[in-house]
Amino acid sequence: MTSRPHGLMEDISAASVCHPVPAERKTMSLDRVFWSHFSPNLGPGGWVTGALLVSLGLDFHTGVLAILLGNLIGAMPVALAAAIGPSTGLTQMEASRLALGTLGVRPPSFLNWLYCVGWDAVNNVPAAAALIGLLSLCGLPTPFWLALGVLATIQMVASIYGHHVVQALQKYLGGGLLIVFAAIGITFALRGGGMVHATHPVSFATFLLAVGILVSFNLSWSTYSSDYTRYLPADTEPKLVVKLALAGLLLSAVPFQILGLLTATSISEPSPTAVIASLQHAMGPLGPLALAAIALSSITGNSFNDNTASYSLISAGIHISRVAAAIITASLGYVLAVAGAGRYASLYTDYLLVTMYWIAPWCGIVLADWYMSGTGRTAYGQDQLPPQGWTRGATIFVVTSVLTVLLFSTSSLYTGPIARWLGGADVGYYVGFLVAGLWYAMGRRKDQRLTI
Repeated sequence: MTSRPHGLMEDISAASVCHPVPAERKTMSLDRVFWSHFSPNLGPGGWVTGALLVSLGLDFHTGVLAILLGNLIGAMPVALAAAIGPSTGLTQMEASRLALGTLGVRPPSFLNWLYCVGWDAVNNVPAAAALIGLLSLCGLPTPFWLALGVLATIQMVASIYGHHVVQALQKYLGGGLLIVFAAIGITFALRGGGMVHATHPVSFATFLLAVGILVSFNLSWSTYSSDYTRYLPADTEPKLVVKLALAGLLLSAVPFQILGLLTATSISEPSPTAVIASLQHAMGPLGPLALAAIALSSITGNSFNDNTASYSLISAGIHISRVAAAIITASLGYVLAVAGAGRYASLYTDYLLVTMYWIAPWCGIVLADWYMSGTGRTAYGQDQLPPQGWTRGATIFVVTSVLTVLLFSTSSLYTGPIARWLGGADVGYYVGFLVAGLWYAMGRRKDQRLTI
């Protein structure tokens, strides 16, 4: 049994992650679905991603096409995954036990914990740079490690409180950031924007690479999604959850990336330092406001990361308290951010792509299992037990993930033979999602026929 949380503090026990949310605590308001999928995308990450498209060789028109296509492909599975939370009352990783089994869920859960740590580092580098700039304007020169430590501590405290505080931050801090970033975006586009024209035709491989980066920008949230819908009442309409999650993802990612594309010519390089310098210059006397918004944006994103990381570490079989898991995550993210700050752009691109090689197959299997079972399926803690041990779904996950990395991956670290044959085009995440999902679905359909 889990203990009753006190005030805003979510239950800190491992049991609160491993078991469904009790019906009496499922009182979350529906609008939080939008904010929990909208606010984490507020920040310079989308801006940098839009600018990266120009460095890859895309012009304005192909860039916008890539943004629209990539975000729609990446956001749809996340929105579909969000619908799992209300009826199961489970975190995203715990819900995937239904397909992977009690042992099979541990590898993706541990990978997701590592993934959250990486996102901590990615998000905090530009935020710390912005905080340093803001404090310098106030006559308070601050070393990078200290500025980063201040932000990481705030994020860690929010994640220690857990779901309820994290959700409140997404809505209230996210709403304020929306207004500020809208003003920044309009000002920056008017003063520094311009259409980028390609000097040579964009190759299909380059376009696929760009779409892949954009797909991963949103698809990466699929391992978080039902963490922030599981406190909704069990009878919440799934279609509403899907629509709100999809709207939150697209309305945050697409405008920011298009602004990054528009303003890429005035940015010296696709890095957080260059983006922040351009923002500060374009905003003139309102430059400090832009710096403050960028610094604060990391709190919405990384409190989200740290909280999900604490869930995932517990789902990986390490039954420590959420508090301990959040502290470990934030501390390791801090160390990685300090170590990798100087190679942000290359690390960011590789990181977004490489993570898809396990997330995409995992997502394909989980969605196939859920939607073949029907959205009315209830949590295993209520009327059924999850498959014990290691399931066929877990085997499919491992085999597909490994093969797509070996055959299809394209990064500065390693390029697979099929990717080389395709001229550098990276299609591994599409293949991984479809192959794993269809492979699992065919086995599931066969089992259903045998039981009839």
